[in-house]
Amino acid sequence: MKAIASIGMFIIVGLLAAYLVGYQPNWNEQLYQDDEQTGLKQRIVIKFSHVVAENTPKGLAAAEFADLVKRKSKDRVEIQVFPNGMLYGENNEVAALQRGDIQMIAPSFSTMSEIDPAWLVMDLPFAFKDQNEVESKLNGSLGDKLFQTLKPHGMKGVAFWSNGFKQVTNNVRPILGPQDFKGLKFRIQPSPLIERHIKNWGGKTSVIPFNDAYRNLADGSVDGQENTISNIVSKRLYQVQKYMTISNHGYLGYAVIFNKSFWDSLPSDVQQMLMEALDETTEQANKKAARNETHMDEINTNQNLQISILTKEQTVEWRIASKELYKDFALKIGADVMSEISGP
Repeated sequence: MKAIASIGMFIIVGLLAAYLVGYQPNWNEQLYQDDEQTGLKQRIVIKFSHVVAENTPKGLAAAEFADLVKRKSKDRVEIQVFPNGMLYGENNEVAALQRGDIQMIAPSFSTMSEIDPAWLVMDLPFAFKDQNEVESKLNGSLGDKLFQTLKPHGMKGVAFWSNGFKQVTNNVRPILGPQDFKGLKFRIQPSPLIERHIKNWGGKTSVIPFNDAYRNLADGSVDGQENTISNIVSKRLYQVQKYMTISNHGYLGYAVIFNKSFWDSLPSDVQQMLMEALDETTEQANKKAARNETHMDEINTNQNLQISILTKEQTVEWRIASKELYKDFALKIGADVMSEISGP
C-alpha cells in the first residue's frame, strides 16, 4: 500500500515538473494594449469658463478655439467650454483659476483691475480712437506690461479678445451729455474707475454680474447700464430699456488667461499648438467684434427703444468731462502704463 502511494506521488511530481519545464511563461511577451484607453489617459483636458453667451464675440471665439485645438491636436487636447457663467461668475472666476479648479478663463479688463490696478487703464473713457489702435497697443508694450502683472498671482496671459466699444442705455431719458447721468442708477462692472466716472457725472452705481443685468433692469433695481452692442443683443437688454446712446465712450475687451502652474506643466509642443490656435482665433474674433454694427438690425426691430447718436460736439463735451478721471487714477495705474495711451 505504501509502495502504491509512493509510486502515485512520484508520478504527480514528475508530471508537475514536466509541466513547469515545458510550459514556462514568456515574461518578455508584450501584453495586449488598448490604444483607445491609453489615448484617454494621455488626453489633456482644459476647462475654459466664461460668463457671456455663446453668440457673443467671446462666446464664438471660445467655441472656435476649442474646435481648432481639437483638430490641431488630433484629439490629444480637449477644450471644455462652459459659457454663461455655468461654473463661475465674474466675482469668482479668477479665484477658481488660481486654485486650479479650472485651467482657462477670459475675464473682462475691469475684472482684472481687481487683481492689479494697472488694468484700470483699459477702463479709461476715450483712451483709444478706434479698434486698430486698441489692437496695436495690446499687441505691443502695453499688452506686455499688463500680462507681466499676472505672474505674481499664478496666472499666464496668452491673448486679448475684443468685444468692441461701449454704449449707454437707460429707462429714464435720452443721455446726450454728462449732465444727463445725474440721478440715474447704473449697473456696472467691478471697476472703481467706472464707478468714479459715473459718480463724477452725478449718477449712482451698483456692481451687478452680467448674467443678472436683465433682471435688475427689468425690475427697476437699476435705471441703465453700459455695454457693447453685441452684449446688449445677446442678453436682450434692449427689451427692458427705453433709451440708447451710441457713445463709443469706452472699450470692452477680455484677457485670455491660463493657470500658470498648469501651463508650465504642459509639453512644449502642446504650448506651441495652443498659441497657434489662439493666434488664429484672436484674429478672427477681433474681426467679428469690429462688425458689431450688424447687431443693430435686431435692436432696430424694437420700436420702444429710442436710439441717439452723439454728435461731434457732444463727443467733445464727453471727452473734456472725462479728463478729471485721468488725473484721479494716473498714480494708481502707474506712469509707465499711463504713458501708453494719449487720453481724451
